[in-house]
Amino acid sequence: MMRALAIGGFLTALLLFAAVEWAARREGSRIPSLADMCAFVMRYEVGPVPVGRIGLFGFWWWLGWHFLAR
Repeated sequence: MMRALAIGGFLTALLLFAAVEWAARREGSRIPSLADMCAFVMRYEVGPVPVGRIGLFGFWWWLGWHFLAR
């Protein structure tokens, strides 16, 4: 039961992500695409410190540690 619920949740999230990305890539759309959001995060700085890059690196580190380390 819980496995089916988890799989359904992930599939729903994937479909919503695809729908938003599709809407973002339509002509004249004001919704930013994933590439636009990633570019904004990578450029974000507070003074000389690249906070966006540090945050993205930390997120990838956490994701790898959380799901891949055993």
